[in-house]
Amino acid sequence: MPYSKPFKVIILGFDGVLGSVLAGALDLFSFTGVSWQRFLDERVEPRFNVQIASLGGADIRCSNRLIMQAHCDIQDVIECDLLLIPTIGDSIDKVLSQNSELIPHLQRLANTKADIASNCSGAFFLAKAGLLDGKVATTHWGYASKFKADFPLVDLQENQFVTQSKNQSKSQSKDQSGNIFCAAGGSAFYDLGLLLIERYCGREISTQVAKTQIIDSKRGNQNSYTNVTLHKPHSDQLVKQVQEFIEENFKQPIQISRLAAMVNITPRTLNRRFQSCVAMRPIEYIQAVRIEQAKRLLESGDVTIKSLAEQVGYEDISSFTRLFKRATELTPKEYQDKFSRLAI
Repeated sequence: MPYSKPFKVIILGFDGVLGSVLAGALDLFSFTGVSWQRFLDERVEPRFNVQIASLGGADIRCSNRLIMQAHCDIQDVIECDLLLIPTIGDSIDKVLSQNSELIPHLQRLANTKADIASNCSGAFFLAKAGLLDGKVATTHWGYASKFKADFPLVDLQENQFVTQSKNQSKSQSKDQSGNIFCAAGGSAFYDLGLLLIERYCGREISTQVAKTQIIDSKRGNQNSYTNVTLHKPHSDQLVKQVQEFIEENFKQPIQISRLAAMVNITPRTLNRRFQSCVAMRPIEYIQAVRIEQAKRLLESGDVTIKSLAEQVGYEDISSFTRLFKRATELTPKEYQDKFSRLAI
């Protein structure tokens, strides 16, 4: 893509931000058009003008206690091509409360042509500003339950690494509206970063960045990383009792009718209460617990697929493999190669 003047990127800085993402975003975009060119002795052409903006231009105290200096005051940012919201590293509620004065600036910049992107818990800032109502979004799987409870109007796609939705307010015309992007968290930020670099600079430049930064991109979704034990933040003691029984007896055949009889309700009622509390049926929870245990065994590295299926309650290896891939988007062997501690 022909070189043009650098695109303007603003990274929002705030106390409690995750320092690695704040600095990582600064590096990723600042060195686009730079690192690859230096390696090949080509002309350096920075593709982005990147600045960290904070309220009042104040220094930023990251969650790791590192102090970072802002380049500018967010109040002075009239327009930009891309506004990035990094991960919240401290308590989400505390950070949102202490940085409430940033919300009007997010809303203000959302009314321009700017694209807006968040990483991980940074999506809470966008939701707090009302920018995600009626739109798809994602965040780290560990925050999914809180996000859904706090912002029920958002279509949270918790398994997705990156989401994109159109941002258009009543005051915007179609050609003015930007887009809102969310990344799930952690290293998913790099998937988002490459997507945005490609959006502005083309695939060739994005590929250059991926190669120079050694980024393994396009990883699909978060299913490989989730933990079924997080499905317990509810108050239904009967459902918790059934969950605990499943977790202790998943290696054995478990019938739904037996579970229902154990707590003196009908299978239909058990299904309904499970759906309400855990967002899955009991049979799906059984499968999820078994898959979770299989993941742990694969991470240990020293297990065959045949013995793995037997250890988690499956006699049919093909059925187990099919369920595992549906849950994680990886075969057991692929998961083992990716996450096994013996493979490191």
